[in-house]
Amino acid sequence: MPAGRFAPATCPRLVIKIGSALLVDPSGQVRRDWMAGVVADIADRVAAGQQVAVVSSGAIALGARRLGLPKGGRASLEDAQAAAATGQIALSHCWAELLGERGLTAAQMLVTLDDLEDRRRYLNAAATLDRLMTLGVVPVINENDSVATAEIRFGDNDRLAARIGQAAAARGVVLLSDIDGLYTANPHRDPDARLVPEVTRIDAGIRAMADTGSASGMGSGGMVSKLEAARIAMSAGAHLAIISGKLDRPLTAFADGGRGTVFVAERGASARKAWLAGRLTAKGAIHVDAGAAAALGQGRSLLPAGATSVDGRFARGDVVDIIGPDALPVARGMAEYDADDAARIVGRRSDALEALLGYAPRAALVHRDHMVLL
Repeated sequence: MPAGRFAPATCPRLVIKIGSALLVDPSGQVRRDWMAGVVADIADRVAAGQQVAVVSSGAIALGARRLGLPKGGRASLEDAQAAAATGQIALSHCWAELLGERGLTAAQMLVTLDDLEDRRRYLNAAATLDRLMTLGVVPVINENDSVATAEIRFGDNDRLAARIGQAAAARGVVLLSDIDGLYTANPHRDPDARLVPEVTRIDAGIRAMADTGSASGMGSGGMVSKLEAARIAMSAGAHLAIISGKLDRPLTAFADGGRGTVFVAERGASARKAWLAGRLTAKGAIHVDAGAAAALGQGRSLLPAGATSVDGRFARGDVVDIIGPDALPVARGMAEYDADDAARIVGRRSDALEALLGYAPRAALVHRDHMVLL
């Protein structure tokens, strides 16, 4: 049974993401009774030996009502930051109180995109998560919207949940949503749309099913962000489920055979390669020809001869995307050269590099040991 992949016996650590429309009603009030049901689900799982973290949306929606801000607090970046700062303290208090009633301790973690894109900060966050969950604490995590800007933010908690799942070495990520899974078409517009119960590979056909809209209008993520979250989780060796949160005990309902879409994890990559695959930003790009793209697919390093051009300003060790001849990313890795030197040697054979650079060349533009296929 698909839900069995998320049971305490098979999934020692679980990350649960909850969308704004589930936590906050249209008037801007916390849906406290519904939250209590989710907390009861969490308490049952903790009692069964599962360690649980929660990625909780809702701060902006909650703060907007308290401040009387228009458009749910999203009329401007400044409004969103003010709403987040006001709503986060109320939301965290509610989580701490409800979890405390079940004998559980809550901890708050607010993170930014940079906290998980920078390798050292990522490892620090991972260590904190590990210690909290080992102690039986339930971390409640959100993006730090009070300081995040348009340029350095996740923008949705679906992808954040997948990255937290990766950092926590979780076996499963569950997205509680206002829709009960991935459909072959938008079920609000197409009566013939069918739920897809299981996905083992996110290909062009699966991406075509995604819809960018959020049914509630309150949150920031749609099905596209959920597919990206699934890609991140799967590459890190974690199963991801999209299920409806419109039930009083959604995790129990799913475990008892409820509907949902399960994205089945791939064989887990190394920790560094999983972090690379899950990154949402890159400092630049190296474009390659069809031969090089094929070689990468066979596990080879990227040599200068297969590169055609370079974009961006990056230094040696920065993360770059490798773009195939169809303009789609085929891999991501850590550059062995800075952008200027990389641009000088694209398309050149290895025996010509020393004369061009004036120093002994490195083995590759991007070495396979520091690269992950996308």
